[in-house]
Amino acid sequence: MAPSLDAHSLSGPTTRPLVKKRVLTVSITVGGFGQQVQAMIDLAKARVGAYVCCVNAHMTVEARDPDFAEVVNQADLATPDGMPVLMALRRFHRSAQERVAGNDLMPALLQRCAEEGISVYLYGGDQDTQALIQERARRLHPSISFAGGHCPPYGPLAALDLDKEAERLNHSGAGLVMVSLGCPKQERFMAMMRPRVNATMIGLGGAFLLYAGIDKRAPKWMRDLSLEWLFRLALEPRRLWRRYFVTNSLFLWLLFKHAIGKHPGTT
Repeated sequence: MAPSLDAHSLSGPTTRPLVKKRVLTVSITVGGFGQQVQAMIDLAKARVGAYVCCVNAHMTVEARDPDFAEVVNQADLATPDGMPVLMALRRFHRSAQERVAGNDLMPALLQRCAEEGISVYLYGGDQDTQALIQERARRLHPSISFAGGHCPPYGPLAALDLDKEAERLNHSGAGLVMVSLGCPKQERFMAMMRPRVNATMIGLGGAFLLYAGIDKRAPKWMRDLSLEWLFRLALEPRRLWRRYFVTNSLFLWLLFKHAIGKHPGTT
């Protein structure tokens, strides 16, 4: 079951412009959970091309590639998703920033889209997962409208006809497109699609599986201690061991370089 939304304020206008602050390789949007949700809803209602990245340690490490760093930094919002990123943001900028994770954003945005009459499109994952997402969302929010869904075949972005994909999304009339293609593919996809679509896209990755009830989430105490990765590793060790050990080690290396003054971490 997804976490309760009671801990977050989901309504009310954005009270101040959201700004970004540098954390190692990328710039992170600062502002409360409710503020960032509202900013996404405002973009979706305006039907302008926009995209949101949910930044964790893995994405920060991937952004050592300058081209990918530009993709993340060009996002309309880049939320502090992972606890390591959040803790670095707090330390570097002495910020009281709260976590704005994709796993929490997905249920929050579905709730707000139902309330605001914004249609939602699901892009990525598989058909069974999408069906479970829609079933749960309709049970919780009977007024929600899904504009459609598409599960592109596994493969490189070069294999996709982006103009055709844009036509698919625009024809659906969706205001919000939830994307699950995995990092960094989904972020590159959204960046390439922004000039082509009239919708706000948000890269949610594994949040699809969590919302669908296929995956489980770590207990709150583990999330608060930055141990969510360990919980997931225990569930899928063969698939995730390499990613987590390599990613976490590289993230720590980036922190070390920042600490000794060899990285432009907080400009």
